Amino acid sequence: MPNNIFGLAAAFALAIGIAVSGWFVGDGFLQGRKADRYVTVKGVAEQEVRADLAVWALRFVATGNDLAAVQQKIAADSTVVRDFLINSGFKTEEIENRDLQVVDRLAQQYRQGEVDSRFIIAQTVALRTADVDRVADTFKRIGELVATGLVLSDENQWAAGPTYIFTGLNALKPAMIAEATKNARAGAEQFAADSGSGVGTIRRANQGVFQILPRDSIPGAQEAKQIHKTVRVVSTIEFSLQN
Repeated sequence: MPNNIFGLAAAFALAIGIAVSGWFVGDGFLQGRKADRYVTVKGVAEQEVRADLAVWALRFVATGNDLAAVQQKIAADSTVVRDFLINSGFKTEEIENRDLQVVDRLAQQYRQGEVDSRFIIAQTVALRTADVDRVADTFKRIGELVATGLVLSDENQWAAGPTYIFTGLNALKPAMIAEATKNARAGAEQFAADSGSGVGTIRRANQGVFQILPRDSIPGAQEAKQIHKTVRVVSTIEFSLQN
């Protein structure tokens, strides 16, 4: 009889132990599930900006069979281009000659057919300035250069025009990240309200990549060819949810 009593007591104690341990395991799982409750949202921030730098490369060519004559022609054309830019109001230090190229077509190993002009010389005059409005106005008068007999090369940016650059991105980043985070939290709060929860702290955040886009998103629009641009960043943020 005593043995039976001890056996029943031991079985009862074991059952209680299993129940208690099961409660702790279950409670721990519940707490873990609570800790894992979160929502992932994206926050967008955009700001319109204006280019503060313009780079314009004008490449022109001269051809002929007399090298000295071709060199004189390209030098004269270079002067015409520089005078055109200076007379348009640009400073001498904003203009420089670049990339002089000389081709002897008779020296080309794989040439085919007769050669009409043996020598081809190409010269680039580059303008780099912060006066972007003046560049845009001057580009509209490019026909004046063509009227002088200058042969602008199809290989350069002339057909597409100057390149407009915005250099102030780093100064915008802190405020735009803050705005993107604020917008992300607003989205998380809406989600939490719909699910009967509250928004807690940030669990994980990905700042995202800053993009400089054309302000006017028309077909074929290129950001580099527009003075007005849009800076955009999309941040991905995980917020914990609370009951």
